Amino acid sequence: MKIQQWGKKRTIKFVGLSIVGIIVLFSIISMVIVMFIYNGQFPRYERHDTTVTAGLRYEDLEEQYPRSLVSFKSGNNRLQGYVYGLNQEQGLVVVAHGLGGGADSYLSQITYFVDQGWRVFAYDATGSFDSEGKTTKGFPQALIDLDAALTHINTQEEFVTLPILLFGHSWGGYAVANLLHYNYEIAGVATVSGANSSMEMIIEQGRSMMGGFINIQYPYLWLYQRILFGETASLNAVDAINRSNVPVLIIHGTEDELVAYEGSSIISNLDAITNPKVRTISLSEPGRSGHNNLFRSNAGMDYIEEINIAYRKLYDRYEHNIPHEVKQDFYSEIDRALAQDLNRDLMDEIQSFFLKSTGK
Repeated sequence: MKIQQWGKKRTIKFVGLSIVGIIVLFSIISMVIVMFIYNGQFPRYERHDTTVTAGLRYEDLEEQYPRSLVSFKSGNNRLQGYVYGLNQEQGLVVVAHGLGGGADSYLSQITYFVDQGWRVFAYDATGSFDSEGKTTKGFPQALIDLDAALTHINTQEEFVTLPILLFGHSWGGYAVANLLHYNYEIAGVATVSGANSSMEMIIEQGRSMMGGFINIQYPYLWLYQRILFGETASLNAVDAINRSNVPVLIIHGTEDELVAYEGSSIISNLDAITNPKVRTISLSEPGRSGHNNLFRSNAGMDYIEEINIAYRKLYDRYEHNIPHEVKQDFYSEIDRALAQDLNRDLMDEIQSFFLKSTGK
């Protein structure tokens, strides 16, 4: 009888240790998978080859829109900043760019703000364009970099008398809203296509890649982000907006393919927002309510369609392997200003909101 009981206890102990071993092994494998996939989503982004893209080029705008170069530290990396509208005193618009680009990716918006009388401070985030950083690190890095930019701005005498307004899109849209967790004096915030929190965005993107399996990986994603970014990884825009009482304009496209309108977006959380100074704009016009195209005018969208049709013909002619010099010739004929022509109605809404936020 004693031998049977001893054998039963031994079996239970073995089963228990086996289960623990499986859980530990699964956790180790999961962390390795999470680290591999997560890091792969945030590589370094170098400047685009402007000879084979349709974006605006600063060298074409330099005479009309002179800028000064500044630099500041964000963690161990030195970031490149740019100041436009050098003598303008209406206020300072700080531009936070989206993932995969840099400050120059928003030259259309920057020059618009300068034309309206604002001074503009833009910068390349960690791991982007002319800033240091082997990678872009992760979603919370956008908030860390914006915090560093505001810290720098507050030490510069030239900006002391200027009301500060924040404008951000996508990665930057998440950052400018969450920046309200910190105690900076901000006159107003325009967040475009922004996610509420880094975890919501990561899970939403992970679900599109891994399906329901991403839910099992949630604890490991949460832990990895906490290891990388500490408390910053847990911040969300709704709490920031509610604690600040700062005027906030939330803009989102109903057809957003990256930050789902009914998913990870800030705008999907309106029922939880109590700040009475919040305004929202939902864009639903077909073809201009996605993640990036909401900034473009109808004329710009029509012209881009023409470019795409012509490029497709070239692509077929060279059997899907267009020589680089042929691409350069093709893009040299493009009207870049028309291709990047702004949705003026949207930008004018932001301009009106900024003026009201500063009491002008």
